Amino acid sequence: MIRFVALTVAAAASLPPAAAEAQGPSREGGSKSVETNAPADKVWKIIGNFQDMSWHPAVEKTEGTGGNDAGAKRTLTLKGGGKIEESLTKHDAAGYSLAYEITNVDVKVLPVTNYSSTLSVSGEGGKSTITWRGAFYRGFMNNDPPPELNDEAAVKAVSGVYDGGLAAVKKAAEAGG
Repeated sequence: MIRFVALTVAAAASLPPAAAEAQGPSREGGSKSVETNAPADKVWKIIGNFQDMSWHPAVEKTEGTGGNDAGAKRTLTLKGGGKIEESLTKHDAAGYSLAYEITNVDVKVLPVTNYSSTLSVSGEGGKSTITWRGAFYRGFMNNDPPPELNDEAAVKAVSGVYDGGLAAVKKAAEAGG
């Protein structure tokens, strides 16, 4: 079961309507987790290399430089078109965790801006939990965004990325071999 916990900034809700509108977008975020019947080290072998995101069903190709060192770069070419450029901010192989940020994406591909994320694995014995959490702003930074670039569209898109990726990792990790 994949769980999603939304993290939103609700301060504008307590302001009068005119003041709330003047606030602009709020930083959105969320966290999804999935439990696997596979040890953490097996899961980490699937997701722990920043230069290889072939495990995600939406990714056609990953190209990059810098390996797993902070500052490493990668470009994800998506199936059906679109590219996302990312930079690794932290890689902790011993702690089964990596953090990265999107440095360039067309909001038509993923309707977010200022996106940062952490992908981690924790576990004991033959079971583990994969957690993917992120924080971001919607694709349209001014007031009155079009529907495809509003907060709801951004949360829905990121949620879909996490769902697809976590389901694929779970399936790969639990497969024989």
